[in-house]
Amino acid sequence: MSMTNELEEGRTLRLDFSKLAAAAKCGGLLPVAVQHAETNEVLLVAYTNETAFRRALETNRLILWSTSRHELWEKGATSGETFDLVEVRVNCEQNSLLYRVRPRRGGICHTRNSAGRPRTTCFYRRLNPATGELENLDP
Repeated sequence: MSMTNELEEGRTLRLDFSKLAAAAKCGGLLPVAVQHAETNEVLLVAYTNETAFRRALETNRLILWSTSRHELWEKGATSGETFDLVEVRVNCEQNSLLYRVRPRRGGICHTRNSAGRPRTTCFYRRLNPATGELENLDP
């Protein structure tokens, strides 16, 4: 199993505690929780900068900032699993956002389940506290 596949499909917990430090190097970012507008399920957590934020508002699409590629990122542009931006909420300290979105086709995650379908959330594994292993909820 490749390292990416092991990270995305494996049962071993390998939390990336350096992600915020990497995001901080980009500068001018806010965290964004992305939530399905109908089900209220949290789909993913990402980042936005001022340019991505303004573009999202102008287009009513899920536009974010890629901290790994250092560029604007329309979620799903490559896979076709894109999203309408339905609502933007701001927290009390105005240092994080909640984007409520509606998927155009249904999937969100770049990973696929065994049926070959894009997963409907990036939170498709849960930690089993008794074993410390990850359990795939959408194998």
